[in-house]
Amino acid sequence: MKAEGIVRIILENEDEKKFFGKGPYTLLLKVKELGSLNKAAKEMGMSYSKAFNVIKSCEKALDKKLLYREIGGVKGGGSKLTEDGEEIIEKYEYIVKEMNEKMNSLLDELEF
Repeated sequence: MKAEGIVRIILENEDEKKFFGKGPYTLLLKVKELGSLNKAAKEMGMSYSKAFNVIKSCEKALDKKLLYREIGGVKGGGSKLTEDGEEIIEKYEYIVKEMNEKMNSLLDELEF
């Protein structure tokens, strides 16, 4: 049997407070797909306020705005990713891909 590794990436700030990982990454992807933080939160089974706080925490830790938010009105509002939001998705995906490849390379090397 050949083992295959999966690496979980969690980013922390200097105070060791987690601010980005699979959850925020998935939330940003859902916002991109659905055009709404509220819809993304519902699809992920979380409250809007929790989703809002997750995004705000990431924005604060990164000192970057990840979402453009449009409040209600005639068109009903919505959210979309900023360039920084798109960039963190790309960087996170790259890190996960590279780390998974390295993990599997090490497993092969060690004949695990």
